[in-house]
Amino acid sequence: MIPSLRTKFLFSLLFAVLVVAGLSVYADGARLLEALGVFRWELLPAILGLTLLNYALRFAKWHYYLGQIGVRGLSFWLSFAIFFAGLSMVVTPGKVGEWLKSYFLQETTGTPFFRSAPIIVAERLTDGLAMVLLASGGLVLFQVGWQLVALVLLAALGILVVCWTPPLAEVALAIAGRLPLLGPRVAHLREFYGSARAILSPKNMLIGVALGFVSWFGECFAYYLVLLGLGQPESLTLVVQAAFILAVASLGGSLLLLPGGLGFAEGGITGMAQLLLGMPKELAVTSAILIRLSTLWFGVGLGLVMLWLVTRTLAQTGEKLAERWPHAS
Repeated sequence: MIPSLRTKFLFSLLFAVLVVAGLSVYADGARLLEALGVFRWELLPAILGLTLLNYALRFAKWHYYLGQIGVRGLSFWLSFAIFFAGLSMVVTPGKVGEWLKSYFLQETTGTPFFRSAPIIVAERLTDGLAMVLLASGGLVLFQVGWQLVALVLLAALGILVVCWTPPLAEVALAIAGRLPLLGPRVAHLREFYGSARAILSPKNMLIGVALGFVSWFGECFAYYLVLLGLGQPESLTLVVQAAFILAVASLGGSLLLLPGGLGFAEGGITGMAQLLLGMPKELAVTSAILIRLSTLWFGVGLGLVMLWLVTRTLAQTGEKLAERWPHAS
């Protein structure tokens, strides 16, 4: 499992380099360096601090959801390490590498993979709805991007209707049971549905979206600080604009299942900064590069450290785990 994810990660890293190279050509490399030179670097600690706040609140949501599906025997710190290890894989295509968290849970606590996997779905769903709320101010101001928001809302509604309507889910499971590929895994799908129904209850949805709103507002405000650092005038309107730009760019990248939103997010931030804020292209590109380095790639870096710690722990205890839970090996 890890070797295949490593290949996907390296592919995404190469793609990220190509994206930055393309943006550098578009902005003119010399002007891009000048823009980096005028940035107020004293704002960087605050920007990174807001990113850490985002990750801390998202971890709180992850740990809360673990309790909702009855995970036992997992220390707070190992839960913390597993969550952050998952950040190393957000740049895999479709973010499939984030399922690594369920794999680690199985290896460390014996929690079946399909019982914890709905947590990843719930994280993406509640984060997406939080992003829609963050983008709503910009939707009113600019009257653009509503098609993307509508797609997110329709997708969320479809998932919730199935989760909250057991007869409908039973029909879907019955159909799956007759299909060659899914039939042998109906028991796993039932376990997946049972956990999803518990995690996506109305109460848990409200908690998840509320945590998502606060956590992602931290990153949106970090982008606001990036804009201030590049000379944009301080204002409440700029906060709304920053939230709209970052939220819409992030949502678009997620819907397209791009690894970490690579390409779309950077291009979207650059284009909207030029269109809505009137920024020169070199400043718009600089804003995109700085916020992505301070959020996505900062998280990936932290995740790689935690991934090393978790895999090292598993290597040291793997023999004992195999004896306790043979089905997890």
